[in-house]
Amino acid sequence: MIRKRSVDIAGHRTSVSIEAPFWDALKELAEREGLSLNELITKIDSARAGNLSSAIRVYVLKAFRT
Repeated sequence: MIRKRSVDIAGHRTSVSIEAPFWDALKELAEREGLSLNELITKIDSARAGNLSSAIRVYVLKAFRT
């Protein structure tokens, strides 16, 4: 199930739609890294080349593969 949430990226409000398990994994990664969810999404956003939702999925996948 896709979940849409509003997030702040460097002071700019936007919405992100990703599946619930990705939100759960992203929250877990934020905790591991000692970051808020918004801080982690800002970090992902600053390094992305394409769509933010896709960049989040790839970030989560890479994090759990290593």
